[in-house]
Amino acid sequence: MPEHNDYLKGLMTNHLILLEKQNLEDALQSVSKTCINCKFCKRECAFLQKYGKPKEIADCYDESNHTCRTMPFECSLCQLCEAVCPVNVKPVEMFLQMRRAAEAHYQGLHARHGTLLDYERRGTSRWYSYYALPAQCNTVLFPGCALPGAQPNTILRLFEHLQKCFPALGIVLDCCTKPSHDLGRRQYFAAMFGEMLQFLTKNGIQRILVACPSCYRTFKDYGSPLEVQTVYEVLAAGLLTGIEPSSGVVCVHDPCATRYEPEIHEASRQLISAAGFTIEQMPHEREETLCCGEGGAVGFVNRDLAEHWAERRAREAKGQRIITYCSGCVSFLGKINPTSHLLDVVFESRAVMNGSIRVSKPPFTYLNRIRLKNYFRRNLAAAVTRERTFSPDESDSRLSRMKRSIPYL
Repeated sequence: MPEHNDYLKGLMTNHLILLEKQNLEDALQSVSKTCINCKFCKRECAFLQKYGKPKEIADCYDESNHTCRTMPFECSLCQLCEAVCPVNVKPVEMFLQMRRAAEAHYQGLHARHGTLLDYERRGTSRWYSYYALPAQCNTVLFPGCALPGAQPNTILRLFEHLQKCFPALGIVLDCCTKPSHDLGRRQYFAAMFGEMLQFLTKNGIQRILVACPSCYRTFKDYGSPLEVQTVYEVLAAGLLTGIEPSSGVVCVHDPCATRYEPEIHEASRQLISAAGFTIEQMPHEREETLCCGEGGAVGFVNRDLAEHWAERRAREAKGQRIITYCSGCVSFLGKINPTSHLLDVVFESRAVMNGSIRVSKPPFTYLNRIRLKNYFRRNLAAAVTRERTFSPDESDSRLSRMKRSIPYL
């Protein structure tokens, strides 16, 4: 029996390798045929300045070359190259497929990304995850991983305000596993996100309200039939009233996961203006926003490239406080420039400009997540609850189960 299990596992591994190689070849050909070798994207991106224009990279790519295998993990996957491209080339799809091929054949760069993968696994474990769905619940708040740890009281205030519009609002404390998605771990991502999606739809959930732009991107791309909306759009639509007026000049950093979401861009600026702040426009924002430096987990592979993005953003801010709606961006940009979360503007606008907002750091973030989970467990009456214990069993010998976990097979 063990020999049979190994044989089936080998078949699945070989199938994945062949599949990812074909997908990669298609992506390389698409970029090679479409890219006109102009300099628009290269001017904007230090990664492309290091490795060449998209067509040059596609034409020279050799999977057997170690540099070619590690190179795509230095791309932030931010899509700025696509946003400035005059012929609509999508290099990020090529770099993501390179990551997937490296993962299928060479196990990616797990040694470099171990810390991030451990963080993700904790987020999906029974210790940190919690689902509470009240009776008649069809809408849940999905706050993501970072913000509940950094600012748990903000999540509680947000949940209270959202309940005014959605009285049967539920809470889902879990991870969308976008880190695995971006690292090319397609099989793992499909199994983990697919199991969560199946549980939510089976229990009557129709709408996801997210506070994290990365979660927004994940649910929008893969969460059908669920409707996904950011909490900022809900708040800007009139749910929140009575924001304490403040004043000051700020800049807005749009996270790259919302690059093509003008409704979210507008909602964030409406909330900032409603708090009395004046917005000073930076050269790169909205559709042409910059990456904060955290994107694509580049910092684990090339710290200089990651910090380049943050430094560039700080130069554009010219010392003004940056407001953004991503907890990761707050953390990364906040190291070199005053930066606040948009929900700080909503709930504590007068404390924003003096920098007195309390933001927790590890390891206290993990304790905060457990405390937040325990709060909802005690105080939110729910008809359905669970802690997630699901984990893809890569050694399972049943081929049919593995196929069900991987929609694209």
